[in-house]
Amino acid sequence: MDLALLRTFVTVHRAGSFTRAAALLGLSQPAVTSQIRTLERQLGRPLFLRQARGVTPTTIGDELAHKAAPHLDALVEIAETGIDDESSLRSLHVAGPPEFTAERALPALTELTGEEGQRFALRASFGNAEETLEGLAAGHHDLAISTARPRGALLTATPLCDEEHVLVAAPLWSDLIGAVPLRRKGAHALEDIPVVEVHESLPFVSRYWASVYDSRPAAPGTVIVPDLRAVLACAAAGAGLAVLPRYLCAAALERGDVVALHDPPVPPLRTYFLVVRTGTLAMPHIARAHEWLLRAASDWA
Repeated sequence: MDLALLRTFVTVHRAGSFTRAAALLGLSQPAVTSQIRTLERQLGRPLFLRQARGVTPTTIGDELAHKAAPHLDALVEIAETGIDDESSLRSLHVAGPPEFTAERALPALTELTGEEGQRFALRASFGNAEETLEGLAAGHHDLAISTARPRGALLTATPLCDEEHVLVAAPLWSDLIGAVPLRRKGAHALEDIPVVEVHESLPFVSRYWASVYDSRPAAPGTVIVPDLRAVLACAAAGAGLAVLPRYLCAAALERGDVVALHDPPVPPLRTYFLVVRTGTLAMPHIARAHEWLLRAASDWA
């Protein structure tokens, strides 16, 4: 079986589209279509079902991809790093949300880049869950950290950790609310406090309000910044309330830069998943990083 045909097949399987696969391979779409048809004729079985948008692998297509992809990845790795050049480093490509990846994942993984580690060359990309999972499926990343569990058999997800969300603000806002416990006041005590968020849709505040108060936030976003670290800085400066992961604001809480406005009995949680392309854990450097992150996560709780 022609390895070039298998490479094209695996790329289509990961991309879910002849068009995207052609762009990744630097080929024309008709060339990709022709190669897949040739492989299907050789096997005597259809590998993909053509849809209005992209393609869906058949059972045979999934089986072939899961068998072939790790070996093709290993061959690519050999081609990229060389056989005899011991000074070459394997590249580990990680993608995830900017704050969690920067504050949690990368510090843990950099321990594998030193002389006493596994000699990884680490590369990181930031993006939302949709972007990182699409990039992983297309072969741009080796590992993805996502707050969404992917569907289908192409990607394999393992729960990594839960993050607790905390409602915080600068001390001046807590003083203005007054001494009555917030659990007795409910969300009404917060209606006049400006909101600091990462998006106009108020994803963190809305999730918190739904979980804790069974309602929707009344105040619109006053300060919108696309990074939770900037949200924390603005909240500490007195711009308004914010909902943040505890790991991100723990030091600021300890210093008194911000205070928790509420301490619900069951705080809202969000789960992170560690995601790989199915079959790639057979590659030692990916398996090592995967295991290392899972171990590190046990200390993050």
